[in-house]
Amino acid sequence: MIIYNAEIYSMTEDVHFYGYVVVENGRIQAVEQGRPDEVAEGDIDAQGGRLYPGFIDAHTHLGIIEDGIDFEGDDCNEMTDPFTPQLRALDGVNAFDKCFAEARKHGITSVMVSPGSANACGGEMLLMKTAGRCADEMAVKACGMKFALGENPKSVYSDRDETPVTRMATAALIREGLQKAKLYAERLQRFEEHPDEEELPEFDAKCEALLPLLNGDQKAHFHCHRADDMCTAVRICKEFGLDCVIVHGTGGHVAADLFGEWGVSVICGPIICDRCKPEMREMTLNNAAKLHEKGVKVAICTDHPEVPIQYLALSAGLAVKGGLPREAALRAITAEAADILGVGDRIGRIEAGLDADLVLFADDPLNVMNDPVWVMIGGKIVEQ
Repeated sequence: MIIYNAEIYSMTEDVHFYGYVVVENGRIQAVEQGRPDEVAEGDIDAQGGRLYPGFIDAHTHLGIIEDGIDFEGDDCNEMTDPFTPQLRALDGVNAFDKCFAEARKHGITSVMVSPGSANACGGEMLLMKTAGRCADEMAVKACGMKFALGENPKSVYSDRDETPVTRMATAALIREGLQKAKLYAERLQRFEEHPDEEELPEFDAKCEALLPLLNGDQKAHFHCHRADDMCTAVRICKEFGLDCVIVHGTGGHVAADLFGEWGVSVICGPIICDRCKPEMREMTLNNAAKLHEKGVKVAICTDHPEVPIQYLALSAGLAVKGGLPREAALRAITAEAADILGVGDRIGRIEAGLDADLVLFADDPLNVMNDPVWVMIGGKIVEQ
């Protein structure tokens, strides 16, 4: 299949150009400038429209908090234990939730689905496509472990008179869990190297779940709003050699130079909301712009259902209004989002070898009045 007569916004070094894309077996086979030598039945005329990589919402609770359903459909927070790395978002997602269709309709082809922020560690996150009927077939990769600092775990467990009720206790729980997993990994390694001399450690589900994180196969996603909580997240990640991603980062702008110096990545959002709790008092529309200006890698999210997922592009547009360069805003929901999530080799760009997740617009995708002409996931048009 050839998609031709398109203005291609590849999100690679070439900002945009007139050209065509060759798609085979669900992957992009080639991206070329100009017109193809010939076209055939089944090829797609983009009619001069703007072709982008499918949009990525880098932090959501899509399907794990179901649309319009209270307790029965809310599987986001297991608030019986403050440290639950053994939980998997995969086991809580309802792929039949209608908000997946709303995501597709608005050009969002991939989402990171996360457990909530009630616990110091909430569990394993899941990057998934928005087309399909079963979470297993929609899954791309479990590429993050969810941690939370600040107000959320404090408020949940202080109501029960249980730990943690302070920021110190939340950080201590995280350190304790990571240290146990580190020692567990060392014992496993010793057993593998010397099975006749060492004893196999007793299976520990929490420690096992943290091994991919400690091995560098997953990133540590820290729910933080206040800048001091962001600093704590970086401190813990440095102690254990973890790849740190800040989720929300609402107050990041007050110390943007520090986070740029430290090489922190921040998934900003939700943007369309009020200052609904004390730790969000530093919320401002130019947060993403100030972080980007200081060299911080920035993605933009809706935190669905806090902001409905169909407003991802609108959120990026508002970040532009707040001073984020337009190209950076588009990258924040495509290439930069993919890189922060560790899946830049699969999605986020129009580039040979990547998944054929594409979205065609007749005009500016950041304009609230514009919807996609069509949306493609894995080489198949799923919305038009």
